[in-house]
Amino acid sequence: MDNALNTRDTRTQQSASRGSRHRWKVLGVGFSANASFAAAFSGIPTTAVFIRSGYHVGNSGLGLVLGMLGLGIALSELPWGLLTDRWGDRKVLLLGLSATAAALAALALFVVPRQAYVPGLASLALGLLLVGLLGGSVNGSSGRAVMAWFKEGERGLAMSIRQTAVPAGGGIGALMLPALALHFGFSAVYGVLAVLCAVTAAFAWRWLVEPPDEVSDEAPAANEVAMARGQARSSVAGRNPLADISAWRVAFGIGALCVPQLAVITFATVFLHDFGHAGVVTLSATMAAVQTGAAIARVWSGHWTDRRGNRRAYMRACSLTTAVLFAVLALMVAIADADHLAMTAVLVALIVLGGVSASAWHGVAFTELATLAGTQRAGTALAMGNTFAFATLFVTPLMIPPLLALGAWPAVWVTTSVCALIALPVFPRAVASAVTRSARA
Repeated sequence: MDNALNTRDTRTQQSASRGSRHRWKVLGVGFSANASFAAAFSGIPTTAVFIRSGYHVGNSGLGLVLGMLGLGIALSELPWGLLTDRWGDRKVLLLGLSATAAALAALALFVVPRQAYVPGLASLALGLLLVGLLGGSVNGSSGRAVMAWFKEGERGLAMSIRQTAVPAGGGIGALMLPALALHFGFSAVYGVLAVLCAVTAAFAWRWLVEPPDEVSDEAPAANEVAMARGQARSSVAGRNPLADISAWRVAFGIGALCVPQLAVITFATVFLHDFGHAGVVTLSATMAAVQTGAAIARVWSGHWTDRRGNRRAYMRACSLTTAVLFAVLALMVAIADADHLAMTAVLVALIVLGGVSASAWHGVAFTELATLAGTQRAGTALAMGNTFAFATLFVTPLMIPPLLALGAWPAVWVTTSVCALIALPVFPRAVASAVTRSARA
């Protein structure tokens, strides 16, 4: 017991001696953790063609296998979040990254096609489910660490930068993994992902420490704003976010607004190819524009809402804007002649604008969710939001094919528009202008 207390005191003294500049290293660890895991859950689906041929599975089996990652994350987010608030972000992030690396290494060794041996569908699905269950530890623990090191007025920018790790990691995975699968097989795919997680665990071991008191304590002005916004019962008194209706509203709104984002990520290329007759170059450029625009918008929105104190208003604005853009897309698809090149350009523009609008709010919403709970409960709060987000990752790809069968592409985009609109009344209302002025001050 004394050794544990001495170790904690030593880490606290080390963090205090490093000063507030160390928070950028902590942010780097959070970014790397999310990027390394995003390379797995966003990158592995880019090898779908090779999974289908290498593991000898059909389209239905492929959909099940790819959905296991999202299901595992959704099931494990809340338990990992509760554990983060009990154990601390350092322990959970180290445990989660190390265990995820081990699970990926086990896949590389035992669940890959070799000559006459082809692993069964069940073993691959269970392996990817395990990766999702263990990797769910990354989101809440890294977010709690960032919230602890950054003060109110900086957290929106910091959390938005952390959230850009998801498209960044997904892009890295999309660039590397298909080539690895083609030339070196799935041992290389899972092995490289295991190395990424292990290296990030080493970064966390080296740099992730408890913040000094002067960094972690809330400023009095920030507490006054929180009191005026009705948040003091959570952030000051440490109320469990599981018992806070405002936290549940933000979490549910996150899930609803993830539907159009994931519809674009998973089926926009299919839509533009089948309906818009777009070529490979157009498809690649469109998705690159969506991911790049989303990353830029997340960073900008975090900084902008930090300065203006208007996170809730921004979240609601993104909900309304996204609903309108996808409603326009559904209308254009219903009345358009897709054989014209100009119409294809319009569809591409709407996909890019809708995809960016449906992704720009992530850092702001998760910052608001963690602020409602307070730093000590941030792991649980962030896990609530991620549970809804990754449940949507599992459900959305399964929902779109039946919609296509029932009403073709207009039905798909109308449904995404409705889901975005649902988030508008669900998200808590914006604070009064007087409180906004206090936040700016």
